[in-house]
Amino acid sequence: MGYKEVELKLPTDYNEGQLIRRISKKLSLRDFSYQVDNKSLDARKKDSIHWQIRCSVISDELKGQDHKLRPEMDIPYKERNEKVIVVGSGPAGFFSALVLQRAGYQVSIIERGTSVKKRTTGIIEFESSKKFDPVSNYSFGEGGAGTFSDGKLTSRSKHIKQERQFVISSYIKAGAPKEIAYMTHPHLGSDNLKVIVKNLREEFEKLGGKVLFETQVTDIKTVDGKVTEVQTNKGDFQADHFIFAIGQSAYDSYRMLINAGVQFRAKNFAIGSRVEHPQKLINVAQWGKESLPGVKAAEYRLTSKGKNGESIYTFCMCPGGDIVPAGAFENINIVNGMSRYKRNGEYANSAAVVGVDPNVLLNKEASATEILNWVEALENKFYKFSNEYKAPFTMIEDFIAGKETSKIPESSYAMGLVSAPLWEMLPSEIIAPLRSGLLDFSKKIKGFEKGKMMGLESKTSSPIQVVREKNGLCAGFSNLYMIGEGSGFAGGIISSAADGIKAAMGLIEN
Repeated sequence: MGYKEVELKLPTDYNEGQLIRRISKKLSLRDFSYQVDNKSLDARKKDSIHWQIRCSVISDELKGQDHKLRPEMDIPYKERNEKVIVVGSGPAGFFSALVLQRAGYQVSIIERGTSVKKRTTGIIEFESSKKFDPVSNYSFGEGGAGTFSDGKLTSRSKHIKQERQFVISSYIKAGAPKEIAYMTHPHLGSDNLKVIVKNLREEFEKLGGKVLFETQVTDIKTVDGKVTEVQTNKGDFQADHFIFAIGQSAYDSYRMLINAGVQFRAKNFAIGSRVEHPQKLINVAQWGKESLPGVKAAEYRLTSKGKNGESIYTFCMCPGGDIVPAGAFENINIVNGMSRYKRNGEYANSAAVVGVDPNVLLNKEASATEILNWVEALENKFYKFSNEYKAPFTMIEDFIAGKETSKIPESSYAMGLVSAPLWEMLPSEIIAPLRSGLLDFSKKIKGFEKGKMMGLESKTSSPIQVVREKNGLCAGFSNLYMIGEGSGFAGGIISSAADGIKAAMGLIEN
């Protein structure tokens, strides 16, 4: 049985029959099987947009080497008496728990938020009543903040091939579309994620794992650098190992850990706003037409440099998506983006942010606690502007000109908009570079300056980072691990999940 890889160009609306005929013709084969390894859209020439596809083809008619499958991650199982508490059910926490449960540990996940079903109901109620729910919101609950997002599965992290494959195959088994295994820019969509995280949790429970919802850790007890138990609003829990995957929004949990002696340091992060445009405007700018058969919606990734070397960029672009109220606590007003699998909404949105140094923002060497306080005060400032969850906004061209917008436009944001001088509300250090970046983006995307700029985007990454050793072990502790976005070492679904898996495998192999 021979094997060969083949590269093909196919129209955006191709079907499987066309793909099979192209493989047959290119390799002169009659009987073969194939697997799509990579699929990316080539839109460099607007009059010749096509899919670039790489396939692995296997056939008795081919000579040469056999197809070598990627080695799967080996999780060694044995009966163990050790208990593990995992705090947080986002990608990092869940996948570390799943790996450890498969390895024979007795694992319990403690999640301060609700199950995904109850969480969905709570979010709908929040957007209709405007009354914040501390346990059912866009930040806390089953699956973490990523459950209500675009579900992007891209990652720049290196050396995580096996971990990535494990995560992708787990998602597919839990109901994700098979295309996530080969798309260059795979995504799940929030509608799929709500089903996937529930199915994954049920698999974990079938293996003997436990999940405790609406259970918030309020303190940890330590003896000589070893955690002995976590205290929660529903009692105390003892274990042999403790893994914290709290995400980057749980500032109260950060402060609790700092008070317990866990070492954190301030780190660079990014601040800005969400920008929103009609999706058709983005499609025309990227494709030269309002729609493209076989492709959901056009995307963009934009970068620029400020006069003093500042990094300005778009982040978490959500084609055909919505802007949502993403505050983790009452009286906090921040925004994020989400989209469903079909990406067929009227609007496109992304964060437009500037990288910042906490020492520059505070004009001193900033501690972890000080930068947490600074970010939290900024998020509260945006709430106090209207004392509700409306998003302060201005048109992009008005932000550049320093002029308030008088007319409130339509938008995807369910909580409403209120005109505001964002150049006075955002940190002064980012205004000039953000204006220059938006001007630059307007040269790259025709009509970009006609979009809306709304709310505060403060959660591109954590502003602090734990001091940790290999595989996530917190410095100074023998059994406390900090993983995922909350550790300051990972960002996004894939890299966070991989960080959790590495910590679990390190514990298993120790």
